[in-house]
Amino acid sequence: MGPIRTDWLERHALYHPDRVALVWEPTGDEYTYGACHRIGTRLAHGLLDRYDLAPGDRVAILAENTLEHVLLFIAAQKAGLILVPLNFRLAVPELQYIVGDSDPAVLFYSDDYAETVDALTTDARRAPLATVDDLIDGEGAAPILDVDPPGLDDPLMLLYTSGTTGRPKGALITHGMLFWNAVNTEMRLDLTSADVSFNAAPFYHTGGWNVLLTPFLLHGATTYLLDRFDPARLLRLCDAAPMTILWGVPTMLKMMSDDPAFDEVSLETVRYAIVGGEAMPEPLIRTWQQKGVPIRQGFGMTEVGVNCFSLPERDAMRKIGSIGFPNFYIDTRVVDDDGQDVPQGETGELLMCGPVVTPGYWRDPEATAAAIDNGWFHTGDLVRVDDEGYFYVVGRKKEMYISGGENVYPAEVEAILYTLDGVAEAAVVGVPDPQWGETGLAYLACAPDASLTADDVQAHCRAHLAAFKVPRHVRFLDELPKGHSGKILKKALAERAEEDTARSTN
Repeated sequence: MGPIRTDWLERHALYHPDRVALVWEPTGDEYTYGACHRIGTRLAHGLLDRYDLAPGDRVAILAENTLEHVLLFIAAQKAGLILVPLNFRLAVPELQYIVGDSDPAVLFYSDDYAETVDALTTDARRAPLATVDDLIDGEGAAPILDVDPPGLDDPLMLLYTSGTTGRPKGALITHGMLFWNAVNTEMRLDLTSADVSFNAAPFYHTGGWNVLLTPFLLHGATTYLLDRFDPARLLRLCDAAPMTILWGVPTMLKMMSDDPAFDEVSLETVRYAIVGGEAMPEPLIRTWQQKGVPIRQGFGMTEVGVNCFSLPERDAMRKIGSIGFPNFYIDTRVVDDDGQDVPQGETGELLMCGPVVTPGYWRDPEATAAAIDNGWFHTGDLVRVDDEGYFYVVGRKKEMYISGGENVYPAEVEAILYTLDGVAEAAVVGVPDPQWGETGLAYLACAPDASLTADDVQAHCRAHLAAFKVPRHVRFLDELPKGHSGKILKKALAERAEEDTARSTN
């Protein structure tokens, strides 16, 4: 058996060159599968030629959502390059670490982030995003690429996730992971080449690529690319396109249902909405179902292809809170702290295995060994399985919380808090938030001569962290509770967090 094709656009350009693959919504410009193949091939050729790149070299991009993200992805898929989408929401020190770790050969950036790029220390050749147009040279048939086609095990992307140690880790995303994630998605969501959806999620996030965009590219469907999420604009686009599938975190769907445009649109072509990131509240499920849009709860993570579980829409109300069943080519285990399978109904850590699991973290063998054991990825999520086989997420072993669909790891925030003069002890816990699902509550004990305020703490965090990581609440204690070993008791702080959040004015 020969290798599985990794250049999806080449074959789609043969089958249906005039079918629309992408629509850049801000301008309405349409890009057919034939055009995407030609542009992607010319761009790959231009990258290899102008920058003397070779397969395996990293190409980074710092910009908010752009069409160029996807064109660079198509070029990387053809040429064996590794795309590194940078999180534009990060502070310069955070970006500096990621750029240094990924060591890109080229760093593309939009004009909005020129000053940020100037502040970074890197050997990468820096190119304004407009340079992408210059690299797409000529018209007519695409040139032949003088490189061996990448294989399924070759990396295609580096997506950086926050780490429990306070340092982000670059998850290796291979060609094979994207292929099998797309197959899983097609099978469980009944995708067709006639489907139409959108992408407004940031491209530094796995959802921006892998919830629907890459499955649609493999399947020959159409994606509208938005430069940002705007509830009213997206709702009206649903009718105008017309769209067949919606997706997002519960915060996004709540913002859409709260917008006046929700009552103005029909959404009659939308088959269902996919929800992930956290469980969707029952009242919000009912709101969308009354509009005629069933809800499909999902679950996934960067390191395991993202589309890992799906709850059929028929069970949206009967199994509220469930993430459903694992997708087709994913095997699961639920284990205790000793790695033994727990009885059905009991809580344990979720392990996943299959062709969608990352081979590891970029240049981080210790983190790789800690996360993957004999092919089984340890998610850190605590789950239980009911008597019908439905999975429920009941907690997070790694203390991570999710704010507006973004993962936040307390250790990363605490590391920044400890760099603030006057902070003697620090701990961060996630607490419920009506807008973002969860947000951070920072508990601090200060040195005797310190006179810090909550504003001081938040300003310090804003200078070093992305906005979604900045604790919304700050509480000062004489000292933080500790166990016999001297370790801060996060459980004790979590127990008092609800009351403290209610009293907090920050």
